[in-house]
Order: sequence, then structure tokens, then C-alpha cells
Amino acid sequence: MTLLRVENLTARYGVAQVLFGVTLDVAEGEVVALMGRNGMGKTTTVKAICRMIASEGGLSFAGQSLNGLPSHRVARLGIGLAPEGRRCFRDLTVEENLIAAAQPGAWDLISIADLFPRLGERSNQRAASLSGGEQQMLAIGRALMTNPRLLILDEATEGLAPIIRQEIWAAIARLKRETGTAILLIDKSVRELAQVSDRAVILARGETVWSGAFADITPEVSETYVGV
Repeated sequence: MTLLRVENLTARYGVAQVLFGVTLDVAEGEVVALMGRNGMGKTTTVKAICRMIASEGGLSFAGQSLNGLPSHRVARLGIGLAPEGRRCFRDLTVEENLIAAAQPGAWDLISIADLFPRLGERSNQRAASLSGGEQQMLAIGRALMTNPRLLILDEATEGLAPIIRQEIWAAIARLKRETGTAILLIDKSVRELAQVSDRAVILARGETVWSGAFADITPEVSETYVGV
């Protein structure tokens, strides 16, 4: 069953158009990599899906249109976002961050601590005192605490130490293996994306230029649209 459907999505910042026709979908339990070079519209697409910016085109989730909905209503429908840049509540503790937007379901403080033991060990620390990697884990944990049907991870490993990156990739693989949560995943590491992604959608200059099974990405496609 298709969970998220995006059709011919366009968006602009003021007079500058950024998206010119993004089309993608994510099925129940599927991991889809949203790929492309910097500035090609990936984060803008995420913001449009979550209704953080105005857009035009088809947007639906679980058969319900997202057009015109405020972002908090989209979150309530079952879309959890760990945004680029982490954006934790710095003056709140780890536990307070996690329960701030929590919804009933399988994900609770105990299960988050099982996925990310560092968060369980630091539950009473202020988010501002955490390392960058721990803050990223907290952002993912906070999104999971909404018990989403679709988890969106925007650059979840960018700028992190290798050991922390490995922990986060292991957590993503575990989410796929054990929970069946649908994931829309933005990251630059093709090697790690290949290990967890079922399909890929590639953007260039604000539009979808390639989509298909991740294993079908050829070296030519990667070099043209993804490589530095």
C-alpha cells in the first residue's frame, strides 16, 4: 500500500522557484532514499511534505490530502521528522525532549533507550550538554516518540564522527529489520544508503530525474546526479 504520494510538486521561496516537479512515493514498510547533490531540492521537498512551506501539486498520506493542512496536523497523521540540523530543545533534558511531542504507541522512553543507550544514560542531562552525535540521536528519538507511520530523516549522519555515524546507521538498519516503519532517508553516503534502502529517488534542479530500485542505480547515473 502506498503511504506517501508526491506528484508534480512545485514550491518557491518568495519569487524564486525551487521545486519544478518532484514526484515520489513511499509504501508501507519501505525505505526510500531521496538523493541528489546539495541545493537540488531535497530538504525543500521534505519541508513541503511536512507543510512547513507552501507548495502546489499532489500531496497525500494514507489516502488523505496534505494540501492546506498545518504542519502539526501532518505530524498527527503519522509523519515524524528528524530535521536537518537536529534542532533539539537545548534547555530541556533528554527525557523532556523525548516526551514533548510523544504519542501513544510502541515507542516510549524504554524502547528509545534500547535503540540509543546513550540517551538512556543521559536522560536527565540538558540537550545543550550533549555532543552533536547525541543530539542527532535525540532528534531521531523525538521523532520516533510520535509513533509515526513514516519517519523522515534529513541528513541524519552529516558532520558526525565515524563511530557515531555507525551507531546511527545500525539503528536505521534495526528500524527496517524489526519495526517495518516506512522511512524517507536523505543522506550523502551512497554505500550506507545501499545497505538499507529499497528504492531511490534522485533530484536535480528541483525535479525528479531518476527513480527505481536502489540496486539499479548505475555508475553513470550516480556520477551524473549524485557524485561530487
